[in-house]
Amino acid sequence: MTTKQQDTPVSATSTYVFAVCRRLDPAALTDLAGLAEGFPVRGLRFGPLTAVVQHVPAAEFTEDAWQRRLSDRAALEHCARAHHAVVTAAAARGPTAPLALATLYRGDERAREALEADTDRFTAALDRIENHAEWGVKAYLPAAARTPSAPAAPAAPLPGGGSAPGGAGRAYLERKRGLHQAREQHHDRALQAAEDIDAALTRLATATRRLRPHTPEMTGEKHRLQVLNAAYLMPAERAKRLLDAVEDLRHRTGAEVEVSGPWAPYSFVGEV
Repeated sequence: MTTKQQDTPVSATSTYVFAVCRRLDPAALTDLAGLAEGFPVRGLRFGPLTAVVQHVPAAEFTEDAWQRRLSDRAALEHCARAHHAVVTAAAARGPTAPLALATLYRGDERAREALEADTDRFTAALDRIENHAEWGVKAYLPAAARTPSAPAAPAAPLPGGGSAPGGAGRAYLERKRGLHQAREQHHDRALQAAEDIDAALTRLATATRRLRPHTPEMTGEKHRLQVLNAAYLMPAERAKRLLDAVEDLRHRTGAEVEVSGPWAPYSFVGEV
């Protein structure tokens, strides 16, 4: 999250920036609520480019206010969805570089001045993403079996009484060793599946971004392990090839592969 204003603005409103595009068809923004009722989502021209912006009440969009939103999951999700809806609407009409959630300035002139300083970078990003979309891919394999806790190993009886360490203890150790080897093999298989899937999709993509896979604690799923979490910047004409490749990879690797998209290319425009 990137907040451009450092303290509470003096003016009644601040300027919230959703994205940057080359041209903006006003019809694309019709009926979009954005983040503040009573303020239209609109275009703000700077140099050869246009920012998608909205006035918002300054007192409701201070640093402190955003910190409170961070601790309120419902409020944060509402803002993220509203931000995404505006970006998606603009991106449907042409290449659009999304900005980070909570990109704010103390007014249109401050916003224009800051954005103009990045005109070259925005122009390069728009050139790179034109006729492209972002696709998210997550791959999963069944979770490895857990090694059980060790029971007390019984002693083998000896003729005439007494006992000695015997086969039961060795059997347990061998079973534990076998489970450990199975877990290592499962880990190697997971790494190989992730690399195979990523390599195949990277060959189709213009750019790739590998993210850290989510742990079972993060996903809430104990029965499967996420082995790949990646985003691909894909030319529009290769969308079907991507989906066909994913279907083939499901069969070849045995992994569950989930695809989401097409999205505005959040992962490939850089933060402002």
